[in-house]
Amino acid sequence: MTKGRTELLLVRHGRTAWHSPNRYTGRSDIDLDDVGRAQARTLGEWSASADLSALYCSPMVRTRATAAPVADATGLQPITRDELRETDFGIAEGKTLEEVAEEDPAAARAFLDDPIGGHWPGGDDPAVRATEAAAALATVAGEHTGERVMVVAHSTLLRLLLCQLLRIPLAHYRFALARPEPAAVSVLLWDGGPAPTLTAFNVPAGAISIRDGA
Repeated sequence: MTKGRTELLLVRHGRTAWHSPNRYTGRSDIDLDDVGRAQARTLGEWSASADLSALYCSPMVRTRATAAPVADATGLQPITRDELRETDFGIAEGKTLEEVAEEDPAAARAFLDDPIGGHWPGGDDPAVRATEAAAALATVAGEHTGERVMVVAHSTLLRLLLCQLLRIPLAHYRFALARPEPAAVSVLLWDGGPAPTLTAFNVPAGAISIRDGA
């Protein structure tokens, strides 16, 4: 790593039973399924040679289960940060978009028109969550200058976070950035400037190339 620069490996947790069909999974604390556990093991095997200095994750079961093989492979103790938890989806929690649209067409239309201003009733304000997560990540980057750090979090939270950091309008998060695949890795380089640099996005664990001095 280049002195003065932090490399942040942002990872979505492994697959859960709600992945297909795609159900909104925010506050629901469900575990990985068998495929997700295999994805976590692959991530752990890859991380053994990634020269990580620290490992962070949200407090949710699915992220902690994804981080566990990384901890085993690297000897790092996962550090949980509540700011990295997934957005609470309110009335959409546990449902597909189609199911919510059938039950509450007005709420679904509002969300599709503007997922920030028209976010799901009863859920988190995505703009607030983006700000919280970005501040937490800035702290992590500042505490690990010149190091490589893995952060295991969630699909919507990661897209909101990246939009916030890269100055992409938050309302575009559903289309500007593809939904991260389970256990996929995105890479941010943070040197203390006005915004980090995204060098990789949504790359399967094991396929991403990590080089010193990137």
